[in-house]
This record gives sequence, C-alpha cells and structure tokens, in this order.
Amino acid sequence: MLDTITETAAQRAHRVIRDHIVDGTHPGGSMLSENTLAAALGMSRTPVRAALLRLEEEGWVTIYPKRGALVRAFTDQDGREMAGARHLLETGGVRAASPAALAGLCTRLEALIDAQEAAVRAQDRDELVELCMSFHRAFIEVGGNSLLLDFGDRLRSRQAVMLHLSLPTVEAQAQELVAEHRALLDACRRGDHDACAALLQDHMSDKLAPRFGLA
Repeated sequence: MLDTITETAAQRAHRVIRDHIVDGTHPGGSMLSENTLAAALGMSRTPVRAALLRLEEEGWVTIYPKRGALVRAFTDQDGREMAGARHLLETGGVRAASPAALAGLCTRLEALIDAQEAAVRAQDRDELVELCMSFHRAFIEVGGNSLLLDFGDRLRSRQAVMLHLSLPTVEAQAQELVAEHRALLDACRRGDHDACAALLQDHMSDKLAPRFGLA
C-alpha cells in the first residue's frame, strides 16, 4: 500500500514539474531544489526525487548531487534532431496505414486544419499549438503501432517546450504553417506516400525546425 501511495505521489510530482518546465515556470538553465519542490507540492522529498530521476531519463533535467536538477535548455540542434526523429515516425505511420485508415486520417486532418484556421483568425496561439501537435500525432497514430505512438508522445511532450518558447514565431508564420498542412492533406487524399513523406521532410526541414521546434 505504501509503495502505491509513493508511486502515485511520484507520478503527480513528475506531471507537475514537467508541466512547469513546459509552461516556462521552470525555464531552461534554472536549478530545481528537492526541498523547494517538495514544499510547493505538499509532499516528502522521496517522490520528488523519483520524479526528477524520471525527468532526467527523459532528457528534461540533469541532476547534480547535493546541488539539484538543472532544467535543460533546448537548442536549434535539438529541434533539428527532434524533427528528424518525428519525420521517421510520421512517415512510417502513413506508409503502414491501410487504405481505409488513410481515408479516416484525411477526414481527421481536414477537421484539424479547419480548427487551425479558426485559431489563426482568433489569434489563439495556445490553441494553434495544441492543434498542430494533434495534427502531427495523427500521422503516427494512423499506422496502428502503439509502441511508435508512445515514442511519438514522449517526443511530443518535449517539443512543447520549444513551442512554448517560440509562440511569437508560431503566430507570425501561422498562415504558412497551415498552408503546408493543407498540402500534406492533399497528398494523403491522393494516397501518394512518397509525396507525403517528401512534404513532411520539407515541412520539418532545417528552415522550420529551429523556428518552431516541431514545425
């Protein structure tokens, strides 16, 4: 029973600390203290320590004994590497999809793009970010491989850090971004896997990756 309670507290600590990194409460380069985090979360240091160890495994922080956990500051190179990894996941999902699944993907993508255009008109940057992330997740999900989807979700949460830091850029390039999403939808409708892969590569190229973190 105690193990279950400790695990639940550790999971909560992990979620809250990660969310605070994503929203900028704990910016890159800041040092996190177990004692301070435990007091803020209303729990002991044990689950906080477990959460920080997990965050270190996921690449969010680097732990320095007796000093704390340093929040990772992401670079343009990180963005390029993430974009490359996601390109492999997304194109793999599309290539593995059945014709019926691909048709369903097109319907879903069209709805997401319509919502993106509405978010652009409303100048709702936060909503646009969430919709873009859902758009790209759909390419992985359509392949029906739960392991690849899990990998994509781990990458997706880390990319949220870059998106949060790049919100003004996302807004400035929003119309270009949505237009490229339309082109991807058209390729999917044609069932042209090669064109879709090429468009995804261009969409997540070095030109976009540093600006958006996930394009």
